[in-house]
Amino acid sequence: MNKNNLMAKRLVLFTLVLVFLMILLVVLTKMADKPQTQTFEDRPPIENQPTIGKKDAKVSIVEFGDYKCPSCKAWGEQIFPRLTKDYVDTGKVSFSYINVFFHGPESKLAALAAESIYAQNPEAYWTFHKEVFNAQPKEDHDAQWVTLDKLIQIARTSTPQIDVKKMEGDMQSELMQSHIRLDENLTTQYRVEETPTIMINGTVVANPFDYDQIKSMIESKLGESK
Repeated sequence: MNKNNLMAKRLVLFTLVLVFLMILLVVLTKMADKPQTQTFEDRPPIENQPTIGKKDAKVSIVEFGDYKCPSCKAWGEQIFPRLTKDYVDTGKVSFSYINVFFHGPESKLAALAAESIYAQNPEAYWTFHKEVFNAQPKEDHDAQWVTLDKLIQIARTSTPQIDVKKMEGDMQSELMQSHIRLDENLTTQYRVEETPTIMINGTVVANPFDYDQIKSMIESKLGESK
C-alpha cells in the first residue's frame, strides 16, 4: 500500500469518526434539553388543602405556588381558567393549591391570610386567592408589597363576608402555623424547586404553560382510571 492510499484511508476514517462524534453530540444535547418527567409513587395529599372540584375525582391536580411569584400569577391568568372550564367544572378532576415560600416572609404572610380565610369560608378563599395575585406589582417584583394592612384591605374589598378581625387573629394561631409547616414539608417531600409546579396524580408537568401537554396528561390519567 503506497503512502497516498494510506493517507486517504486515514482521512476517510478520521472523517467518519468526526461525523459520528457530531451526531452523538447532537443526540446528547437533545436528551439534555428534553424535560424529564418526574413521577412520585403517591400523589400529594389534599386533605385540608384548598380544593375545588370533586375531592374524590380520579384525577387530582395540585399547584405548588407562591403569592409573590410572577409566573404563578401568569399561570393563574392563562391556564387556570381553561383548566377549570374543561375539567374542574365538569367534575373530571379536582384542583388543589399548596403554598410555597421561596420569597420568604411575605410569601408566608400572604399564605397565612389565605389559609385563615379558607378556614372561615372555602369559597371566599378562591376570590381572595385571585385578588392577592392581582395585587402583584406589574414591575419590580422584588418590591415588598405584601403587608398585613394590604392583605386586610384585599380581604375587605374582595370578600365582604369574611370577619377580618377574626382573620387577623387566626393568622397568628398555632393552627394556621401548622398549616404553613405542612405546606413546607410537602414542598420538601415532593422536591419542588420552582413555581408554579403542577402535578397531575403525582406526575410533574414538564411545562406548566403547555396546555396541550396538560390536557394530554389528564386524558391519559382519566383513561387509566376507567
